Amino acid sequence: MKASDFFHLPPSLAPFAAHFPADVAPWEWLKRIGSALSSWRFDGPPPAVPPGVALTGKVYLHPSVKLPPYAVITGPAWVGPDCEIRAGAQIRGHVIAGAGCVLGNASEYKNCLLLDQVETAHYNYVGDSILGTKAHLGAGAICSNLRLDRGDIVVRGPDANYETGLRKFGAIIGDGAEVGCNAVLNPGTILGRRSLVMPTLSFSGCLPADTIAKARQTVSLIARRP
Repeated sequence: MKASDFFHLPPSLAPFAAHFPADVAPWEWLKRIGSALSSWRFDGPPPAVPPGVALTGKVYLHPSVKLPPYAVITGPAWVGPDCEIRAGAQIRGHVIAGAGCVLGNASEYKNCLLLDQVETAHYNYVGDSILGTKAHLGAGAICSNLRLDRGDIVVRGPDANYETGLRKFGAIIGDGAEVGCNAVLNPGTILGRRSLVMPTLSFSGCLPADTIAKARQTVSLIARRP
């Protein structure tokens, strides 16, 4: 199981490419977000923000980022071109967002990597997770990142189990994957490219690419396409 099975780092994140190799397990990228941010020179003047935006720590906001009247942004954080941060968003540090992402209304982000055009528009929690290009979380969808027993998280793949060595690990969401409204991705969830989790579902484990997860079943999406 490699990162390249789920996503490719887009050109917008080229400054961090050395930290996110394609041939490692995708959850290894989570461990490298801090070092990637440490490599960036936060040496310019602090960005101008509306009075209601609380900005602390080392933060890079591309000049084209659209800011709301109020939000909390705690560094280190890097937000790329044409992103939109909506009202009430909380960015809690160790966050990288590529081009054209939506960091949504009353949503929370912590130790996560968003590739290009990620949409997390309403009431989402994105903790210790990686979202591929054009991944989408419906309103209220949650990436749960901590087991109830607080043990290390094991990825339960189709052919093997993988010890991640991580106590906090939310989800790996492949390029173009969709998560329906009010769904919960339990710790260590892996979603393949263009897969889909239905609304209100609590999902664990690995969902293959081009597959839809319904209650108690998975269905191939390829067979449904003309």
